[in-house]
Amino acid sequence: MNKYKKLGVGLLLDALGFVSFIIPGVGEFSDIIWAPISGWLMTKLYAGKAGKIAGVIAFVEEALPGFDVIPTFTLMWFYTYVFKKEESKLKT
Repeated sequence: MNKYKKLGVGLLLDALGFVSFIIPGVGEFSDIIWAPISGWLMTKLYAGKAGKIAGVIAFVEEALPGFDVIPTFTLMWFYTYVFKKEESKLKT
């Protein structure tokens, strides 16, 4: 998948996570469903060890009350395509 399409998907998934934060009462129940889905989707978008770690972080972030405002998918995109890319350039 193109990295910019992956960014768009990540922004959409982060927005879905925000929806549960906006709706009081319903949000906590929807997090029970959304947290494992979010973690699984993260592992499918980003392969390898980093994707698995991000999947666990996404699950925990969505499962804990009040942390839904963290844009986990967008942060992972920046880690993968901005910070990690710069890190690999420094090594060579």
